[in-house]
Amino acid sequence: MLHDLFNTSVQHALDLVGIFVFAISGALLAVRKNFDVFGIAVFAEVTALGGGLFRDIVIGAVPPAAFTDLGYFITPLIAAALVFFLHPEVERIQAGVNVFDAAGLGLFCVTGTTKAYDYGLGLTASAVMGLATAVGGGVLRDVLANETPSLVRWDRDLYAVPAVVGATMVALFIRFDLLSTTTGCVAALTCFVLRLLALRFHWRASRAWNRRSSAVSTDE
Repeated sequence: MLHDLFNTSVQHALDLVGIFVFAISGALLAVRKNFDVFGIAVFAEVTALGGGLFRDIVIGAVPPAAFTDLGYFITPLIAAALVFFLHPEVERIQAGVNVFDAAGLGLFCVTGTTKAYDYGLGLTASAVMGLATAVGGGVLRDVLANETPSLVRWDRDLYAVPAVVGATMVALFIRFDLLSTTTGCVAALTCFVLRLLALRFHWRASRAWNRRSSAVSTDE
């Protein structure tokens, strides 16, 4: 199958790393919102697994992997426990967390696209599912926190765009029969580097041309 770009054990390990880092970001937001331990665990689970769960339901890969692999469920709980007890220390290494988050973004936009294609979706729809896999958990996290999702906020460094680029590259590789472990890694690496550059240079998407509104974001 196309989504088996890596050795099975390597793929599983990479998935768990990505899930863990996404769970950290969800748990940290819960701490900033002053939620209790249950809220921290819920936010960790939703952020880590939401994108993949949405993809699997849409493409008919049921039951979703989040419910068939205990490791996928336990890993966010471990991240939640870490943040619960050590959140000041985790906050101090936020830059490192951002690096791993970017790596997870790159990995999931690739595997999400290829899995969707394996289940019969067209190339465009598969790329959309790749994007949803990569960013869906973060959107659900922000909605639960009653915040405008970072995905659509103009005052946030580019997040969705790198994932769109990575997923589109995978779709093009499939189209021209070029998808392999090497090209899949190229797509993931491209997404990863673009996200890091966006963080470093604060790249942001443009707002509407000739917009007249003076509204600014007030969320922190």
